[in-house]
Amino acid sequence: MTTNRKAAIIGGGVIGGGWAARFLLSGWDVAVYDPDLEAPRKVGEVLANARAALPALADVPMPPEGRLTFADSVHDAVEGAEYIQESVSERLDLKHRVYAQIQQSAPGALLGSSTSGFKPSELQENAANPATIFVAHPFNPVYLLPLAEVVPSPKNDPEAIEKAKEILREVGMFPLHVRKEIDAHIADRFLEAVWREALWLVKDGIATTEEIDEAIRMGFGLRWGQMGLFETYRVAGGEAGMKHFMAQFGPCLQWPWTKLTDVPEFTDELVDLIAGQSDAQSGHHSIRELERIRDRNLVGFLRVLKERNWGAGKVLLDHDERRRMGNIAHPTATGAPMVLAHMQVLPGWIDYNGHMTESRYLFASSETCDAFLRHIGAGMEYVAAGHSYYTAESHIMHAGEAKLGDRLTGSVQVLGADEKRLHLFIRIEREGTLVASIEQMLLHVDMKAGRSCPAAPEVLARLMPIAEAHQALPRPDTAGRHVGQGKS
Repeated sequence: MTTNRKAAIIGGGVIGGGWAARFLLSGWDVAVYDPDLEAPRKVGEVLANARAALPALADVPMPPEGRLTFADSVHDAVEGAEYIQESVSERLDLKHRVYAQIQQSAPGALLGSSTSGFKPSELQENAANPATIFVAHPFNPVYLLPLAEVVPSPKNDPEAIEKAKEILREVGMFPLHVRKEIDAHIADRFLEAVWREALWLVKDGIATTEEIDEAIRMGFGLRWGQMGLFETYRVAGGEAGMKHFMAQFGPCLQWPWTKLTDVPEFTDELVDLIAGQSDAQSGHHSIRELERIRDRNLVGFLRVLKERNWGAGKVLLDHDERRRMGNIAHPTATGAPMVLAHMQVLPGWIDYNGHMTESRYLFASSETCDAFLRHIGAGMEYVAAGHSYYTAESHIMHAGEAKLGDRLTGSVQVLGADEKRLHLFIRIEREGTLVASIEQMLLHVDMKAGRSCPAAPEVLARLMPIAEAHQALPRPDTAGRHVGQGKS
């Protein structure tokens, strides 16, 4: 029996597979329906890429992966689903038929569409329950890129749309609420404009597909990835800002630079020209190789933004914090070592031997110690008020290996405590097996004065009963052991 929430994905192509991976790796059970007999293989390959990439963006444990099933019918897929995402081909008649089948079995379930062009009012035509149908337009790869354009129509229930947005946040996405429906929503309208101009540049022999891609990825694409359009141009305006930029470059809008309102004739010759140049540019890589290259590059770029709490990186940080709060242990017993941290060995924790690197053992200890300090009331608010516990000495013993994906727990045993000192023994374990132990001596410090001082009475009131209860515990064999000393 599973207690996981369930999402249904209708359509198992590139986008549907990306949605399935996003929900599965966020701990949801996922049922996929696609009549294509190759759907399990295609979704499986997308999921393999996601498993290699998405955890690399996280700094807290991923939840246990949900259960993936391939349903034999739309009914079986959507039965019991809290959220349904439709990702079938961009044919309105097909979408209407699929919605009719979905709403026969799940008339009240949230039903998002991955459509890149249709308005929600078009999707809702003749639906049994139009209030639950809306646009949730993602970008490929869905499992890495956070944007989902959420587009309702006047027929939608605002509370249902807010619930859908919250579900998207829970799986790490950024729901951009498009306030007024329009063909192709927001982002694809920009892409369409750039695409048309690029086709003209190739057709007129001005640039090749590779040269156009170089112009984007070596120049404005890097700026857009972290500042977007208007913020980039605000900076371009110098100290006078956007108003100066508009005054300086506004007249250029009257110049005949682009052909955005003119579309090149879509001929076989144009298709062959584009396809041939694209083959010459990238044909030495398979599609799966290009996907993995893309994912590794995106992970690196997104992690840089995450380190700076900027753009898409802020979404990742917020999602980590949401999961971190869900992982916090709340121990009640004080007569045993207190399990205070749940962690997972992430890709960034691994060294060249394929094992958890030395610094991450100390990181795991720090996470456990910090959780204990929060438990006794010496968390960040206490630090902000001018007092903290500083580590004066540490001793780590490596007892086992931890590898990628291993789930770890951190526990604390208080060996001794007084008004100024705190002596801890921390165990990092994998499924009950000791991976490392860290013995720490901490001093309580007045940060402004730069010297030790007694802890606040309310902190001692929570700490000392734990210390007293832990005195009855067996003292760890290695406690107090100096470096190189025999275990006996």
